Amino acid sequence: MRRTIYGADHEIFGATVRKFFEAEVVPQFAAWEERGAPPQEFYRRAGDLGIPGLQIPEEYGGGGQQSFLFNAIVTEEAFRACVGLGSLRVHMDIVLPYLMHYATDQQKQRWLPGAARGELMTAIAMTEPSTGSDLAGIRTTATREGDSYLLNGAKTFVTGGANASLILVVARTSAPTPQDRRGGLSIVVVEKGMPGFTVGQNLKKLGLKAQDTTELFFDNVEVPVDNLLGEEGRAFEYLMHNLAQERLTIGVAAIASARTAVSLTVEYVKQRDVFGKRLSTFQNTKFVLAGCAAKLDAGQAVIDQSLRALDAGELTVPDAAKAKLFTTEVQGVILDECLQLFGGYGYMLDYPISRLYADARVTRIYGGTSEVIKTIIAKDLGL
Repeated sequence: MRRTIYGADHEIFGATVRKFFEAEVVPQFAAWEERGAPPQEFYRRAGDLGIPGLQIPEEYGGGGQQSFLFNAIVTEEAFRACVGLGSLRVHMDIVLPYLMHYATDQQKQRWLPGAARGELMTAIAMTEPSTGSDLAGIRTTATREGDSYLLNGAKTFVTGGANASLILVVARTSAPTPQDRRGGLSIVVVEKGMPGFTVGQNLKKLGLKAQDTTELFFDNVEVPVDNLLGEEGRAFEYLMHNLAQERLTIGVAAIASARTAVSLTVEYVKQRDVFGKRLSTFQNTKFVLAGCAAKLDAGQAVIDQSLRALDAGELTVPDAAKAKLFTTEVQGVILDECLQLFGGYGYMLDYPISRLYADARVTRIYGGTSEVIKTIIAKDLGL
């Protein structure tokens, strides 16, 4: 189905990003997977093209784009090149909106210019070793001591944690109440190099091997009160504000990944001989890929409609939840069926389909597990 969401400017931008990824990422990506993260130089080179700061206001050195469509193009082009750049996407799509919405002008002047240039990468730390989707269980504390907070605790599964210069840490600044279990949570911004702040080793994962995912440890870290983001006790409210965009960006990636998988598989079956015939000539092959194509177009329609709603300020948390649930489930089905058509070769890491397959599994977990997402949709139904 023909997509109508992008115009001429988007196509030109997409071609520029595609060329950049082909030249700067694809040849190095295997080494990045071995290393466990892209080098800092990659982000600075992306900054030369204005990629990390697309939506940062021009007065702070960014591109000043109001539309999320350009961010979506970056994600789609990354998957077209069959590379995962999750840390960059977290910086652009998840963390920067918090800084742009809740930072003071002074904080913006300190942080946003470097973020736009790719010199100052960001991450967000919510999950703890014993706390996942239920933010009310957060145990990391930020205790006010004069002009500073003393931060103590640990975070895990922090995407971009190794390369980040700024970490938005969700911590408890006061005790919850029976009426509001999520009350008392605040966001403090920890800067790389603060005494007592330690970045653990990259965690070994099933997929996303070029994406630095770390544990973070805080031992009496003195965080200036000036690094409080927004107001004390309102972290949960702030996190909900960007939740729709966060879940939509996962859906964008899911469908882009599935599209690349179908493209790779169609190309492969046209070349592979089985029992003296091309694999593409078997009815099963045709039926499987036809089903994948139909699912893919349905998922793309959901994403494009959600992107329009987001730009119009109309994308609700339940609708974003539906988009994430549907597209990540579709992604899982398509990746499994495509890998099956590759046979034994699909299980080999030399073939990109295996990387896509491994990377896809987490999309039904992060950003809200499918089970949590379903409870949000059910609540919206009045159940």
